[in-house]
Amino acid sequence: MPTACPTCQCTAKHPAHRLLVALCEDDLDAALTLGLLDTMPCPSCAPACGARLTEARDARRFALAARQRHQARAERLARIKTERDAARRTTAAPAAQQQSTPALPTVAADALARALAKAKARHA
Repeated sequence: MPTACPTCQCTAKHPAHRLLVALCEDDLDAALTLGLLDTMPCPSCAPACGARLTEARDARRFALAARQRHQARAERLARIKTERDAARRTTAAPAAQQQSTPALPTVAADALARALAKAKARHA
């Protein structure tokens, strides 16, 4: 038995009527299961019925697109953070290696060590 349009009581057999019933009951899960994203309005229904169905379809498409953009952004930010952390680790490793080498040339370091030894000897 075909479902009549809940708004204009159109009795034409069209899948949009079942979608409109689900939308009237605020059952978006059922509407999505029935094909809300791909359906077209019933050509026999009043323009208001078709407009309601089109608005609901476009709103769901917009929401899904926004969710996809948000997920893509989150993935992009996570990738950038991972790359940045990896770059910091590789930059920090050579800096640690440079600190283990003497800051002064060997001759200057030896002269400084002798001067420090003399200073300690005078104060002792």
